[in-house]
Order: sequence, then C-alpha cells, then structure tokens
Amino acid sequence: MANAMALTRRRFLGRAAPLGLLGYLPACGGAEQEPGVVALTSEPFAHGIASGDPLADAVILWTRVTPPAAPSGDPLPVTVQWRMALDPELRQVVAQGSASATADSDFTVKLDVGDLEPATTYYYEFSAFGVRSGVGRTRTLPRGAVDRARIAVVCCANYPAGYFNAYRLVAERADLDFVLHLGDYLYEYGNGTLGNGMALGRVPSPDREAVTLQEYRQRHAQYKTDPDLREAHRQHPFIAIWDDHEIANNAYRDGAANHQPDTEGDWAERKVAAMRAYFEWMPIREPEAGNAQRVYRSFSYGDLLDLLLLDARHERDARVSSNCDTVLLADQSRAVLGAEQERWFLGALAASQARGARWRLVGQQVMFAQLSDIAKGCVSQPDQWDGYPVARERLLAELANGLDNVVLLTGDAHSSWAFDIAAAPFDLERYTAATGAGSLAVEFVVPGITSPGPEGQVDEMLASHPHLKFVDLQRRGYLLLDLTAERAQAEWYFMLSVSEPLGREELGAVLVAGQGDNRLSKGAAPSLPRAEPPALAP
Repeated sequence: MANAMALTRRRFLGRAAPLGLLGYLPACGGAEQEPGVVALTSEPFAHGIASGDPLADAVILWTRVTPPAAPSGDPLPVTVQWRMALDPELRQVVAQGSASATADSDFTVKLDVGDLEPATTYYYEFSAFGVRSGVGRTRTLPRGAVDRARIAVVCCANYPAGYFNAYRLVAERADLDFVLHLGDYLYEYGNGTLGNGMALGRVPSPDREAVTLQEYRQRHAQYKTDPDLREAHRQHPFIAIWDDHEIANNAYRDGAANHQPDTEGDWAERKVAAMRAYFEWMPIREPEAGNAQRVYRSFSYGDLLDLLLLDARHERDARVSSNCDTVLLADQSRAVLGAEQERWFLGALAASQARGARWRLVGQQVMFAQLSDIAKGCVSQPDQWDGYPVARERLLAELANGLDNVVLLTGDAHSSWAFDIAAAPFDLERYTAATGAGSLAVEFVVPGITSPGPEGQVDEMLASHPHLKFVDLQRRGYLLLDLTAERAQAEWYFMLSVSEPLGREELGAVLVAGQGDNRLSKGAAPSLPRAEPPALAP
C-alpha cells in the first residue's frame, strides 16, 4: 500500500520564501510602526506562532518577539497585540488584547485564552512594531458525545539529521484535532554526535552541547526557525511532553548518562535551566504552583477518549548498570514514574473508566512492551520499561483488573512498532499470539521525525516476539491515530527522504484495536479524511 503526496504550492512557498517575507504587512487595522521605536533589524516573529494544550473552553497561544537592539543595556519590554477570530480573515473577532514580552521569559509570550466554545476552530495572529505575525489556526476539544478523533503523533526531531518533512505533511492535514508530541522535540547534542548537519546547512546552534539556560534557549530558537516545524505549529494545536533530550540523553531523577558533573556543573541546575527554557518556548500550560517540574497531565475529548501524558524520564530511578543485575531488576522499590505520579496515573485510568470514556490513550516516552523475557534474567534495553519490570507488573495488574481500551503511544525508539500488551507474552499458556488471548492493552511506537533508527533483523524479531505485530526500524515519519467508538486505528506514514525537502510520504502499515478487544489486528485500509474540514490558515 502506498499513498504519495506531491510537493504543493503552499509547501514550495514555505520553503522558498525568506523568513518573515510574509510577516512584513501592516498590523491589525493597518497601523503604522509605532513612533519612537528603534528600527528593526530582523523579523519580529522569526520564530513563528503556535497554540497548544487545548481544552473545551480554552487554548494556549504562543509567540516569541525578536526585540530591536537596545542602544545600551538589556532590550526593553515589547508590547504585543493579539486577536482571535472564527474566520481566517479575522473579521469575526471573539477575543483580543495585549501582552508584554520581556527578557525574563526570553521575549516569549504565552496566553491562556478562555471562554471559548467547544469543538470550534479559531484563527489568531499577533502584532508588534506595526508588523503582523501571519495567521495561525487552532481548535478546542469537544464536550459530550463525540463520534471521531484524528490525531497526528510525532517525536524525535533531530535538526542535523535531516529535513523535518513529516512536520510539513502533518501541517497539510486539515482534519486533525491536534498534534501529540511525545518528546525529543530537540536534541542537546553538538553537531556530529547524532547526525552531521554540515552538508544540509543544519548545524546545531550553539555548535556544542547545550548545558546552560542561554544555550537551551538558543537551541529552541533555532528549531523554531525551521519552516516545516513552524507550519505544523501554525496550523494545529500541539499537546506536548518532554523526553530526555530536551535536557540530556538517558536522563533520570538524579542525573543523566550525558551529564558529567566535573565539566558540566550541577545536574539539578542544568535540569532547572532546560525545563525553564522548555516552558518558555513551548505552547504548554505552566506547571502547578510548587511543582515547577511537573509535566504529566490529562485531557478529555468528550466521551470518546481521555489522554493521559506521563513523564517516564525525570521521576525514575537510575537504570541498572548491568543488563543482568537480577537483584536490582527485582527490586520492589525501583520505579519509572515515581510514587506520586504512579498514584496519579492509576487514579486517572480508573476515573476515565468510571466516567465512561471509550478510550484511554497514554502518551509516554519509552517502550512498555517486553523486548526481553525477564524470566531469563537479563534485559537488552534497561532504559525502557524492561529495566523496571516490577514497576511494569504493578501497572499490568491494574490493566488486568477491569481496565479496557488502553492504548499506549510511545516515542523515543526512532522506529515503529505495534504490540499486544500481555503480562507474560513469551508464555504460550498465558498469551496466544494468533487470537490475542491474554492481551490487556495495545502499544503503538512512533517513528522519529529525523532521528536515525537502530539496526536489527526484523524477521527474527517478529518470529521471537509473539506479541509484536509490526516493526520498521529505519524509516522516519509519523503516526496517524483515527478513533471512533468502535475502534482505534493506527497508520504509520513514512517519508521517502529526510535528506532533501521532499513533500511525499508512503503508508507503511495499518493496525486496529477493536472496542473491548485489547489486542491488535491488521487494518483493511487507511482511514478516510474528514469531509470538508475547517480551512487551513492562509
């Protein structure tokens, strides 16, 4: 099966136009540049506009203003105007106002716009210095009875490893409800560590490992000058959660594999700096008071689904130092989520079932399904849930206790997988691959936007892992999740290339979980787009 999408005029202009070419238009109402303002030396909205964390009555709007150079000292605060409307021409205005962009937040602006209508598409723009940002598009979540949801699921966008073609194709899907980003939105590495961007003109900035607040801010800023990522943000609200590379590779509660205290300073300070930059630069609600590092949270999409987002990185205990450390692997106290988050998660699953939501989607960072048979004593991937088997057993016990229609959505692996989730998938008496008997849930693992995949023998993996229903280790792309009351359907779309700005994709696989089945089967065909979706932002 293949589904090719041609390079569109919208896509060509987005790639060919210099940054900001379309932004130097009169501001709202045709206002001229404010008198007395220092002349601009760069496009004020060079990092685009975005929306995120939609609710039924609210959504976050985000932008960053590039301030003019100050004659001396720090740049002064910038007043930013904004407005939201029901139409792409912004004539039917429903909300508007102003905000201040300051050096303290790196001149980012984040607004939590409320009093909105559910299941409604809105259009918005910002303006500053008499310059308009261009029009963005967002959508609130529904309430009550809902018949369908369409979600693009993405992760692992490594700037020097290739072009973000998948973001552009996601942007062009007008019928999406939102984009779910499972983390590794950026990478902390310098050039050459995981991809060399010299030939493509995609060298990370700064060209060294990000460690300080200023360096993480600079890396976020570079990512948001990418035209494909900017377009995905402009057209769709994002619901995002971090993985490890937003801070450092293979991070855990008290450190990371890619953090050396003797040369990179205190881990806690680095973690705070990276998380601060993330909250500044992402269209995400601020964490609750007194818990500045909490990112796990939930969203309700009418009666159709609840989305629960987990932080499976930064609350966890350190990974085992030996893949065959049977004592630590059996330690009852070792956790992936930490005690507080685990209690929240189990409570949220139970509450979702009790309220009658049809599906429970769980967005998280590392593979939950068993790649290794723990009964043999060793694990091949201790950074995944395999390295925390007792913690996984606690969650499996809850799934076995009457929880249905749980779909795990997982990032990080730079590859594509689909699993039945069973307590003992290698035990033929407890799990039957042919029928799915013994399966408690399903898991879809999402390919990377550009990050290169692992090596491996696919046929051998399928033969030795009865619960594994699909695997592709090398192709990059995204997952389209289409849900109805009757089924959850996952479709993997792969890029034909990431080494050139190519606007074509191919369908790699379709897997389906039927309502109440808690197991996977092959889908007959890709889902059809919604008829007459709201217009994309111009």
